[in-house]
Amino acid sequence: MSEVISPGAAWPGVPARGPLVGRDVELSLLRGLVDPIPVASRVLVVLGDAGIGKSVLLADMAHRARSAGSRVLAVTGREPETNLPFAALHQLLRPVVDSTVDLPARQSKALRGVLGLTSEPVPPDRLLTGIAALTLLSELSEGSPLLVTVDDAHLLDRSSLDVLSFVGRRLDAERVVLVLGGRGPAPLPGLDSGFPELRIEPLPTSDANRLLDEQPHPPRGRARGQVLAQAAGNPLALIELAQVIAADPAAGRRWAAEPLPLSRKLAAVLAARFAGLPEPTRAALLLAAIADRPGPGPGSGPATGGTYGLVADVLAPAERLGLVKVNRSGLQFSHPLVRSAMYHTAPFAERAAAHRRLADALADQPDRRAWHLAAAALEPDERLASLLEATAAQAQRRDGAAAAALALERAAELSPDREDQARRLISAASVAVPTGQADWVEDLAGRALAITADPGLQIAARRAVGWALAWTSQHVAALSVLIAVAEEASAGRPDLAWGALGTATAVAYQSGTPASRQAVARTLDHLERRGSPPPAGAPSADLDALQVWIRAGTNPFVGRNELVSRLHRLTAAELDDPSVPGAAAWLLDEPELAVELLQEAVHRLASSGVRGASGAALSALGWSYIDTGRWDDALAVCAEASDLAEAYQMDIVAAAADVSVATVLAGRADSSAARAHAARALARIDPAQSRGVTARAWHALGIAALADGDHLVAYAQLRQLFYPDCSPLHYHVSYLGLADLAAAAVRAGRQLEGREILDRALRHLDGTPSPRLEQLLARAYGLLADPASAEPHFDKALCDPAGECWPFERAQLQLDYAEWMRRQRRINEAKPLLMAALDTFRRLRARSWTQRAETELRACGVAIPDAADPADALSELTPQQRQIIHLASDGLTNREIADRLYLSPRTVGSHLYRSYPKLGVAGRHQLRDVITRAAARPAADPDR
Repeated sequence: MSEVISPGAAWPGVPARGPLVGRDVELSLLRGLVDPIPVASRVLVVLGDAGIGKSVLLADMAHRARSAGSRVLAVTGREPETNLPFAALHQLLRPVVDSTVDLPARQSKALRGVLGLTSEPVPPDRLLTGIAALTLLSELSEGSPLLVTVDDAHLLDRSSLDVLSFVGRRLDAERVVLVLGGRGPAPLPGLDSGFPELRIEPLPTSDANRLLDEQPHPPRGRARGQVLAQAAGNPLALIELAQVIAADPAAGRRWAAEPLPLSRKLAAVLAARFAGLPEPTRAALLLAAIADRPGPGPGSGPATGGTYGLVADVLAPAERLGLVKVNRSGLQFSHPLVRSAMYHTAPFAERAAAHRRLADALADQPDRRAWHLAAAALEPDERLASLLEATAAQAQRRDGAAAAALALERAAELSPDREDQARRLISAASVAVPTGQADWVEDLAGRALAITADPGLQIAARRAVGWALAWTSQHVAALSVLIAVAEEASAGRPDLAWGALGTATAVAYQSGTPASRQAVARTLDHLERRGSPPPAGAPSADLDALQVWIRAGTNPFVGRNELVSRLHRLTAAELDDPSVPGAAAWLLDEPELAVELLQEAVHRLASSGVRGASGAALSALGWSYIDTGRWDDALAVCAEASDLAEAYQMDIVAAAADVSVATVLAGRADSSAARAHAARALARIDPAQSRGVTARAWHALGIAALADGDHLVAYAQLRQLFYPDCSPLHYHVSYLGLADLAAAAVRAGRQLEGREILDRALRHLDGTPSPRLEQLLARAYGLLADPASAEPHFDKALCDPAGECWPFERAQLQLDYAEWMRRQRRINEAKPLLMAALDTFRRLRARSWTQRAETELRACGVAIPDAADPADALSELTPQQRQIIHLASDGLTNREIADRLYLSPRTVGSHLYRSYPKLGVAGRHQLRDVITRAAARPAADPDR
């Protein structure tokens, strides 16, 4: 609803202006968020059982906010709307919907599209919808502080909840307070990481007795004990049960013999109260309970107007009992349990008649009409099943994956034909995969498998299960299913076989276990020996790219030259999905080709509005940027990947983004932040099932320790890349850390151990090292060798120009070689290597390595200024602040920057004002000079 009821009115029997019993601490905290008026954003999740008092606390908070001069927007979750995408967002923003036209064009289009305010369908874009909502709330708060309350958030449709979660994570300097109340002790989906929580606990016995004493007819003696026992400190239960006992004293005695669970008991109690209502009032309440959209608005007809086509006199008896509240915004039940009891205690025939009445009024809204008709059906009905199936496509176009899957699931239940039922269940499973609800997908596919003998449907169902398991990083189970599907589909369904094996390869890479790689390799051999034809209609280039990916993903060091040759014969223009060969190019150490293909893939996915499919491409692109020394680009890509992972529940993409950021931050000696990101990455996955992320995290932690000069810790962490027998934790990632492991071993006094690990680890390497690995191994051997035999290793690597493709690793090699040269008193030979390394480290802002290079140059007699160049003040800013500074220097306004970076304009302004003192400027007109000085900063002159 768009109105917040006054404090106390949400509970029947509570005086509208009476004090809240036992909630002094909670009231103080909530009121303090809005009074005095906030100067920055606050987000809070309020959790507790049904009837515990969340609604009253939020209503009190809204009343205090209005009194203090804040504007209030509010929405209450409604069970029938849980399956309607963005229904809650529509209700929340309805009072300010006119302001959406003033948003930046693409934000306005996205937000108005999901709210159903555009004449033509708009391709879904969760990121733009989220940033549009953020921008709208931010701009509303410019006029006056804003409180946004979300009551019964557990009943919100997932699309709306994801948008509010997105907004909550990006609120910064805006005068916006966001408070969400939800049922139960566990965090709400989408709100389970990082948001402050206030848990509303049951009242202690003393306060429960106080609340009972304030009732008009408080129970006494044994009856009071029964109320206290069954209410268990729940205020709503205390009030309701006290009223029932007052009306029927014998009820307490009956409960003593037969105690019932609170939720069911309350429903029964409320049903008893309904029994005394006039029949027209009960019918009106049933119709209101069934209606899936409150109040007047688009699509409201005779049955769905502000009071559902009912007159106030009919509703008056329910109002007097405190069951409902009727005002200009429509009819509102006093508590969700009241509405639930009204619905579930009515005979099915009455519920069905009310559903059909509402369906008749919704001829212009086929999705809602179909759901009401389906709710009124007891028997299978192909006409209704087809209607629901048609609405699923409409829901999916509006980015309602969960709603679409639910529609298909209900369509399956209404299907008279078992094969149609199985087909719709499989469609529901496939549509549900992006929701991240693996259990649901598995259940849908399992039900399909149980009723169909059709081999095609069976294998499609199993493919859906494998896809869902892979999506949620359940690698062992996913691999088992996908491999079996690929083998069985190899003859009759090559499209399914190759697609399943491609997904299985991604699972095997993330898993990193020898068994998973071997399973993929065996299946590939099986497909090729059977001569499985290419997927029908698939371009030969895409099939070739898929085959290269499968081979590279299982072992990037075997047959590399032949695979690279095949990749270079492909062009992005002839590929349907450039991300597949792009990821292969990254693994095969062809970084520039990887960047080219992955950038094209991300561009295509973004322009087509299918952002959710770009997570894997963004992950690979981020690593390619890190490899090629484009660290700021990598951070930007990781931020986008994190946003996508949050919007689409992709834990493995989120973990990859975190560990990529950790790697960059470790290289820049921001060790505490690097460790935090690495820890977050490890917390998102099962380390035993996701060795790729685990190995990356250990490598990042080792680099961070090296940057801190804590060499023993670095050695201990990098040693985790290999098992005690020196076999790799991950067959690809572990070998990329060998040079850093050697550096840590030497500086920690573990040179002999380091050499043994290096020799034994290479015995486990299956294949021929790539130019990148050759450079890393040469550096490792040079560091671990005796001084007299180190030079050939260093020199061999520097003579290969291919090593320049990995700037940071090349600069580390140059620094280590130059240090060895200086110790051999070959000063003049060391200087150019040190200068080249220093230039790279400064460009990357790799502070620890910059300091080492500067120290070595001073030891070589080169004067290096002690103070940092003033133009390097940019390096002290966060990556996001640097992006904002660069865009502002190009003349973009705060709104334009916010639109581009998925921030609110107020957050952009806050970052600018916090950055000015660090840059030594007074305003944005001076930023161009800062950027120019930074770009023209000279390197130290070795001849000075």
